[in-house]
Amino acid sequence: MHQFLRSIGFSKLNNERLKLLLQEVTLRPDYQESAIDFEGNQFVELRYMVADNIGLVLRGQYNDRDEFVLDYYYPTFFGQILSSKGDIDVIKQSDKDNYYVMCDELRLGVNLIFQLQNMGQYLRNGKTLTAESNNGIRLAALSTEGKIILPVYDNEMSRIKAKMNYDKRIELFEQAREGDEEAMENLTIDEIDTYQKISRRITREDILSIVTTYFMPFGIENDKYDVLGEITEVKEAVNHLTMEEMYILSIVSNDIPLEICINKNDLFGMPMVGCRFKGTIWLQGTVDFS
Repeated sequence: MHQFLRSIGFSKLNNERLKLLLQEVTLRPDYQESAIDFEGNQFVELRYMVADNIGLVLRGQYNDRDEFVLDYYYPTFFGQILSSKGDIDVIKQSDKDNYYVMCDELRLGVNLIFQLQNMGQYLRNGKTLTAESNNGIRLAALSTEGKIILPVYDNEMSRIKAKMNYDKRIELFEQAREGDEEAMENLTIDEIDTYQKISRRITREDILSIVTTYFMPFGIENDKYDVLGEITEVKEAVNHLTMEEMYILSIVSNDIPLEICINKNDLFGMPMVGCRFKGTIWLQGTVDFS
C-alpha cells in the first residue's frame, strides 16, 4: 500500500478496500489519456479525483481483451502555483514506466528532482522538446508528517535587506557557473562569514530562529525533501469518499513557492498565514511544455 495514500484522505484504507477502490477507478475514471512511449509501447493513465486537484492515478495498458492491466498507482495532488522556470532534464525511472524531472534551480544550489505528473503530454511531445520548451513548473507535494513553527520576528527593512542579499547571491552563482573566478571567491568568503555568524548565534539561540527556511533532500529517494517554509495561504479540502479532511498549504521555501497537501491528523499545530511549515514531502509537478 502506498505510503502517501493517507495524505489524500485514505488513512484507514486496508488492502481489501484498496483493491475495490482501484477496480472502481478502472471502471469509472474521471480522466483518461493514452500515448505511445519512445520504445513503441502503449501508455494509459486513469485518474480518479477525490477533491479538487487531489486524487489517484493508475498507469498501465489495455490487453487484447480491452481490459486495463495495472502497472502501478500513486496518490497525487496537482499544484496551481508557478514555482520555477529553470532548465530541465526528463529522466526515465529504471524499474517502471515513470519519469522524473531534474530542474537546474539556482535558488537551491542543487538540482531539484520531482515526479512528472503530465507524463502523457511529455510522451506525445518529448521528441521535439528543447530547453526552451519549458514554460514553467508547478510544484505540489504530499506529506505524512508536519509541524507548524512560529514565525521569526522581522520588519520591512530587514525583509528588503535579506531580499537584496539573496538576489546578489543568485547573481554570483550565475557568474560562478560561467567561470567567473572573482564570483567564486566572493561566494567562498560569504560561506565563511555565514559559518562564523551561525557559530556565534547557535550558542544562545534556537536553531529555528537562525535557519528561517530550507529545502533539503531527504533519505535515499530523489524526490523526497525536508522543507521549512513560510505559509502564504491555507485552504481546506475533504475526501468525498472517506470524508477525511486535509489542509492545502501554500508555502515559500528558499524563495520557491509550492503547495502541500497533508491530512489534518498528520499536522501538528494550527496552520496560519505567516507561520512556518516544517515537514517531509514527496515532490510532484507538472511542466508546461510548449
